[in-house]
Amino acid sequence: MTAPPELSTRGKDDASLLAASLQDGEKFTALYDRYFPAVYRYVAGRLGREAADDVVAETFLAAFRRRATFDPARGAVRPWLYGIATNLIAQHRRTETRRYQALARLGAEPDPAGHEDRVATSVTAERLQPHLARALAGLSRKERDVVLLKALGQLSHEEIAAVLGIPYGTVGSRLNRARRRLRADLPFDGTEGP
Repeated sequence: MTAPPELSTRGKDDASLLAASLQDGEKFTALYDRYFPAVYRYVAGRLGREAADDVVAETFLAAFRRRATFDPARGAVRPWLYGIATNLIAQHRRTETRRYQALARLGAEPDPAGHEDRVATSVTAERLQPHLARALAGLSRKERDVVLLKALGQLSHEEIAAVLGIPYGTVGSRLNRARRRLRADLPFDGTEGP
């Protein structure tokens, strides 16, 4: 499966910007502006908005510091950023699991007042139903990473493989296994499914 042309072009542009940022650190700002909202939604969906502020800041700081080691032959900038974020999330696993368990007990939070918060809430795990939160908490770390990179990060199988450093086929296997577990753990009346 190949990337759509616009993603391929953007990937080359991203790599060029990252390389240019080695001489002029201000060039990195374009990558930050381009990917901050998506990385933020991904992290907030996994850890909540409070933790996301710090983790996303750490993600971009780490990316800036490591930009000289980025190798475009190993993948694009977008999955590289998600990989950094996912590794930082790994340091917060207990927070993530406790969050899903709490959501399972309490249900979805009400919509916050601000438009920006409503948008972020609608695309993150804040609106997960209690059963889904409980089911996500029950997934293994590896399964949860794949499911949430796909659902929250909207990454392709190839990008997920690059983020996690696993073969393409393993992504599909973990995703299928996680979907089966989620379907088994979620109450459906038979007329709809995840």
